[in-house]
Amino acid sequence: MSANAGTEWYFEDFFPGQDIDLGNRTVSEEEIIEFASRFDPQPFHVDKDAAAQSIYGGVIASGWHTCSMMMRLVVDGLMAKSSSMGSPGLDGVRWLAPVRAGDTLNVRYQTTQVKASNSKPDRGVVWSKWVAINQHGETVCTVEGMGMFMKRPA
Repeated sequence: MSANAGTEWYFEDFFPGQDIDLGNRTVSEEEIIEFASRFDPQPFHVDKDAAAQSIYGGVIASGWHTCSMMMRLVVDGLMAKSSSMGSPGLDGVRWLAPVRAGDTLNVRYQTTQVKASNSKPDRGVVWSKWVAINQHGETVCTVEGMGMFMKRPA
């Protein structure tokens, strides 16, 4: 398996303590309701009146929608330019504050650990924490997991 000619990120480019800014994304109420209507139709995600009466005081994004927006920024800002071979899974997701219509999320990719594969010398595993912060400086979501990356060709 070989990486694309445009690959910028290989296993060797990641190191513990690394903090990569993946950009921003603003979410609309229409998008929040559309996503939740399809995938997480709880009243505080899809019904303005019910949401207003909820503990949130208005419509909020599904946590899965927040993770999906984060994933898009991770792909656009890093994975699409990397030798990513996918992920064996996540270790944790935390929804720390509601995401509301008009919020702009900034996503950061923080490398926490790297380990070259002992059995497959062409690759390694990168552990990371993705952090989404809104325009008020509040961390709204964190995702911890790992990804497999090919090593730079000789």
